[in-house]
Order: sequence, then structure tokens, then C-alpha cells
Amino acid sequence: MDKIAVINTHSHVNMLKEHSVDEALKNCADENVVIIVPSYDDKSIFEVDELVKKYPDVYGYVGVFPEEVKCFTDKTLSDMEKIIKSNNKIIGIGEIGLDYYWDKSFIDLQKEVFIKQIEFANQMNLPINVHCREAYFDTLNILKEHNKNSKVIMHCFSGSLEFAKECIKQGIYIAIGGVVTFKNAVKVKEVAKNIPLEYLLLETDDPYLTPVPYRGKENQPSYVKYVVQEIANLRGIPSEEIESVTTINAKNIFPQII
Repeated sequence: MDKIAVINTHSHVNMLKEHSVDEALKNCADENVVIIVPSYDDKSIFEVDELVKKYPDVYGYVGVFPEEVKCFTDKTLSDMEKIIKSNNKIIGIGEIGLDYYWDKSFIDLQKEVFIKQIEFANQMNLPINVHCREAYFDTLNILKEHNKNSKVIMHCFSGSLEFAKECIKQGIYIAIGGVVTFKNAVKVKEVAKNIPLEYLLLETDDPYLTPVPYRGKENQPSYVKYVVQEIANLRGIPSEEIESVTTINAKNIFPQII
């Protein structure tokens, strides 16, 4: 690929059911899209490791998702470290964070594992991809207290513009996905329209949160183009400007992407 037009900073391409990985990645190549794939538990870190070795325009994060923190052990960290040291296409820690939407019975454990993974990211000098759902200020306060040197992405941002501004004060990037195309997504549209462009990133979070015009069907990583179009429309600027600035931002965080 001679030119990277769009960097999709969060794609679960390995979780697609209606499309094969090969098919989805061919669509990405056709649309000039590079993707970063997160793990979610102690087993999927190995899946991501193998996936990024196989495909040239796929990079990865390793980390344990908040809903899966009960599987997290010292061995998980050890395995993550071995993978990172053996594979230069593992370029971040994620997706990690806090989720108070589904199950509030183990919030303390979520916090504990989140902190351990932040500290690990700092140790490995890698960026952090953060999942935050209905845990906005706990997430931000933990990052303020414990993150020392890792760049941070708020994945699939769902907070208010006010919260986005608080994140940006801490140098945190805001990743916008397909939700921005939904008619009733007032908060996300406001964020996409008003945050400084130098803190904006793109993602799809496929196979979830499929953008219009494919809402209701399985999402795939090449659909990031609809996110670009909507943000460009909201801001009244060309799509090419959104592509260019978000690629610059992503490569600032992930210089390994070529």
C-alpha cells in the first residue's frame, strides 16, 4: 500500500460472522484502510498476535477488556509482554478500561486490573486504548493518577462534549465510530463537530455499531468511510481533510504504522 488514507484504530475483524477476515480485509485494501485489532481476554491476545503476523495492513493491541477481568492473572501480563517483545506489529495495550453498564458487581476488580494494565503500558512505553462505558470520571481519574507516559485513546467515545474537553486537557485522543451516523446520536455528533481536529481519531468497533447506511447489518472495518463522511458533513469540510488529519494523529500515536 503506497499511501495510508485512513487508519481505523479499533476493529474486531476477527469476530465477524457474516464476512470472512479475508473478504473484510480485501474491502479494506480497496478502500485504502489500515486497521488495529484489540484483544479482549487472556486467550484472544494470542489470536491477535497470529492475525497481525498474517496480514500486512493489520496491527494489534493486547489487553483484557473490563468485562473479562476475572480471567486476568500475572501470567496474562507475562504472556502480553512476550507477545509484544516478539511482534513489532503489536503497537498498544487494549482494549482496557471500565464498564459499569452490564455488571456492577466487580467494579473494584475492574479498577485494579485497569490500573495494572496502565502501569504495564507505561513500562512497555506503549499507547492505551480505553473502553469507557458509564464510568466516565472514574476512568479519567484513574488515568490522571496512574498513567505516566502512555498516549491514550478513548475508544468509541460516548460521553458529552464537556467530558471530551476534560479528556483533551489530559492529552487524550477521542475516537469516533459509526454511532456518529445515527440520527439520534446528539452527543456524539456534538463531540465530532466541536473537538479540535488534532485530537480526533476514527474507528468502527466492527462487527458492532454499524454506521448508516448499513445499520442493522454486520459492521466491517472498511465502513469507516461512512464515519469520515459524517464527520466531514458535520464540520463542513472535505472528507479528505478528515482522512488526512486523523491519519497524522494516528501515526503520531503509532509511529510503527507504515
